[in-house]
Amino acid sequence: MSLFRSLNLFALILCFVVVVFGAYVRLSNAGLGCPDWPGCYGHLTVTAAARDATAAARNFPSRPVVEAPKAWKEMIHRYLATTLGTLLLVLAALTWLFESLRHLRGLTLALIGTVCLQGALGALTVLWNVNPLTVTGHLLVGLTTLALLWWLWLRGTAEPGSAPVANRYAQARVERESRSERQAWFAAQRPPQRAAVPSAPWGLRAYAVLALVLVVGQIFLGGWTSSNYAALSCPDFPTCLGSFAPQTPLGQAFTLWHGFGVNYEYGILDGAARATIQLIHRYGALLLCLVLGGLALFLLATAKTTRRRRLGAFLLGALLLQLAIGIGIVKLQLPLWLADAHNAGAALLLLAVVAVNFHAWREPETLHG
Repeated sequence: MSLFRSLNLFALILCFVVVVFGAYVRLSNAGLGCPDWPGCYGHLTVTAAARDATAAARNFPSRPVVEAPKAWKEMIHRYLATTLGTLLLVLAALTWLFESLRHLRGLTLALIGTVCLQGALGALTVLWNVNPLTVTGHLLVGLTTLALLWWLWLRGTAEPGSAPVANRYAQARVERESRSERQAWFAAQRPPQRAAVPSAPWGLRAYAVLALVLVVGQIFLGGWTSSNYAALSCPDFPTCLGSFAPQTPLGQAFTLWHGFGVNYEYGILDGAARATIQLIHRYGALLLCLVLGGLALFLLATAKTTRRRRLGAFLLGALLLQLAIGIGIVKLQLPLWLADAHNAGAALLLLAVVAVNFHAWREPETLHG
């Protein structure tokens, strides 16, 4: 269990790095630094691709020159993602090798599924010339992998009044061995004692699920804004081009598919459609602030345990941080480091909401007032 938890923590941190670095690759316009997949101009390293410039010009006429800085960003991201996928395979293998970890098999198999889907979306992102649909899907699946790793970590974390499953098995084995045969027999005859565990109110559980759904929706809007190069379409705040009304019909701004053979690098939508995307993203942020802010304040106001207080503080802190970063992006005109921090903030906000859901559904007593 100790080895598994160490690998789980390392994979969790690495996944966070992959998500943030992937956003950096996209924001620095390096998503097509390597026009093929999984290699770069037919090679596994950028150095080899740069040496073979003639083949690059022949095989990739649309991008005949190897831009090493962009290519290295893209390949480093792929190296990191491959390492993460390998770690997830190891975690899944451990759950099948050790009986004490069998309860985690479903989660690890789900992680294998998400990382395979992530690889497929990564390939399509390159092959379909950074299509906003695949770029946004790539972001969503990457954050889903992060959320699943976080859930896996929370399941193995010792809770007050309970221990990790592997520790409980070990403790039970020691207790059985220390008892005499007579004591063990009498213990087996007693009816199981089940402590009355208060359940979290259904209203709180529904609120936590609603918060998670809204966070996922807002992440989609953020990914759609970024992949359509709409982050600077509204230079003013809180209005957008001096108005609170969308500049175009929503269908024009949120058409998911424009067909094959289109190069989406730097965007294909006009300024009005991009402004509409940015405005809807802001409305989503406002709704999210109201819902998550209310949930965080409720947890803090009704906290009777340290855990509940920490959950509320974590959620409120992540929300305020993300809000400040979003406003700063508009006011400072999208500096790269702040735009990337916005993705990191979204990941932290997702982790906070997932933690609230975990303790509401799997450890309800920790959220009961």
